[in-house]
Amino acid sequence: MRSCQGVLLVIHDTTEIDFSGLKSVKDLGPIGHGGCGGYLCHNSLAYDYDAREVLGLAGQTIHVRRKVPKAESPKAKRDHPQRESRLWKKGWLSLPPAIAGQMRVNIADRGADMFEFIEAVEAGRDHYVIRSKSDRNIEIDDGSGGTIKTKLHAYAQGLCPMGERTVEVSNNKGNKARSATVTISASKVSIQAPHFARGEHSPEPLTAWVARVVEANPPPGQMAVEWILLSNVPADDFAAAAERADWYACRPVVEECHKALKTGCGVELMQFTTGAALRAGIAMVSVVATQLLRLRDLSRREDAAVRPATEVVDREYVATLCAWRFGALRPGMSVGDFCMALAKLGGHLNRRHDRPPGWLVLWRGWSKLQQMVDGARLGAITRCV
Repeated sequence: MRSCQGVLLVIHDTTEIDFSGLKSVKDLGPIGHGGCGGYLCHNSLAYDYDAREVLGLAGQTIHVRRKVPKAESPKAKRDHPQRESRLWKKGWLSLPPAIAGQMRVNIADRGADMFEFIEAVEAGRDHYVIRSKSDRNIEIDDGSGGTIKTKLHAYAQGLCPMGERTVEVSNNKGNKARSATVTISASKVSIQAPHFARGEHSPEPLTAWVARVVEANPPPGQMAVEWILLSNVPADDFAAAAERADWYACRPVVEECHKALKTGCGVELMQFTTGAALRAGIAMVSVVATQLLRLRDLSRREDAAVRPATEVVDREYVATLCAWRFGALRPGMSVGDFCMALAKLGGHLNRRHDRPPGWLVLWRGWSKLQQMVDGARLGAITRCV
């Protein structure tokens, strides 16, 4: 993160990890609709925006969802240390302080649209782009020294478009991944604190910019893109507003990390019998999942055939896989070659009509490669003896 010379994104998101089959573990909480047991795993993924490259997992919080008594008062819910909505603030607080002079931006979806979280990031002199969920009370300048009170969403939807461009949209709720042509508008607003306290925050308003990104003509059968984004980074013109949209468009990367964690690395298949062991296992596997995500994404870039694999993976792993795949060491093994060899080790056939390697074959390949590296280390020790 310190080496990032451009915009550093920290993408926050929460996923459920299901351990319903582990009846002996006592500290699991309800997940899903309440009938399953497991943890909430809140991850903060560091991402180099200019290089479009995953840097690593900057923070992780494991949360046990509690069963809230029916008669519990709103104040008791708000003050409870295990309140679930604290996750976003905890995730941000787990990060090191932002580096002076570096543009670090926290990206989050609608679950993070809480005055408590936004105020904390603002007070910490950090930056954010959050998709709006709540139709908040706002005040805007009337142009003559006064203010107008209105609602956030209605105001954003009434803004005049600044310009038109395309944004990349990922698969989501039946929508196919595509390039969407959108119009973008933005304006400065004053967000008013909720009259009824939701979380721990002051009554003071916050200055922010609202940007609306909307698709006028979606493809048949597809839902139109509409993002109402809040940010404390100014969006005074079209270029700035479009950049805020581009920052937010990187958010699905953390969802891919969760797919790598669950679909690929099979974190929900662990059979430990204590919560402490499960949480340690989640942490260990999360590091591998993040590395596989970085490797997969870099292997699909235009420079994958020339970028050395040793820039991404430890030299020992590269040498071991190279010896297995080619029967000899190749100092110049590229990222693309490493990823395909790893997938082949995991069972990918790499035929002409085959899709690029998925999470399952990459995880199988990595598991086998780890055993091979361990064997090579033991062989080196016995030779020395």
